[in-house]
Amino acid sequence: LPLSLDPQDSSVMACCSKLVCNGCEHANMLREKKEFLKRTCPFCRHPVPYSDAEIKNNLMRRIEVNDAFAMSQMGKHYYNNEGDYKSAVKYWTKAAELGDMEAHYNLSVMYRKGVVVEKDEKKELHHLEQAAIGGDVDARQNLAKVEWENGRWERALKHWIIAVNLGHDSALKSLRDIYTKTKGLLSKEDFAAA
Repeated sequence: LPLSLDPQDSSVMACCSKLVCNGCEHANMLREKKEFLKRTCPFCRHPVPYSDAEIKNNLMRRIEVNDAFAMSQMGKHYYNNEGDYKSAVKYWTKAAELGDMEAHYNLSVMYRKGVVVEKDEKKELHHLEQAAIGGDVDARQNLAKVEWENGRWERALKHWIIAVNLGHDSALKSLRDIYTKTKGLLSKEDFAAA
C-alpha cells in the first residue's frame, strides 16, 4: 500500500531508516502486547532504540553504507535539533546526489533563503525540479509558484494541477484563486478535473 502524503501518518524507524505507516506500527504494537513480546520495528524486527545515542548510532551505520534516506534524516536532525545548518546542507547534498527527494527539496529551500549557502536561483530551481519529478508535492507547489512569478503561467498551472491531484490543499486554493480572479487562463474543465 502507498504511504499517505501527510507526514503525520507515518514514522521513520530509527533502527533501519524505513518510513512505516502509523497503522502498521500500531498493529505491530498490538501484536507484541498480546504475545508479551519486546518492542521491535515492524519492518526489520530489530529492537527499537530508545536513547538519542542509539538512534544517532543507527543513523551513522546506515549513512556509512550510503543510505540516502538516513543522510536526509541526519540533515534534518542537524537542522532542527542542533541548529547546525552547515552539517545539514552537507548531509542533504550527499543524500540528493544519491536521489533522495526530500533532500532535494530541503536544499532548494536553503538556496532560496541563502542559509549557509549563497542564494542561487538556478540551484534552487534544479533541486525543486528534481524533488517534484520524484513526487514531492511541496516541491511541486513551490515550483508552480516560481513558474508563475517568472510569467510561465501554463507551466505553473500544470504543476498546480499535478499537486492538486496528489492531494496538496494549498495548490487547490491557488487554482481556485486563479480560476475566479483571471478570465480564460484556467478553463472550467481543467479546474473541474483538478
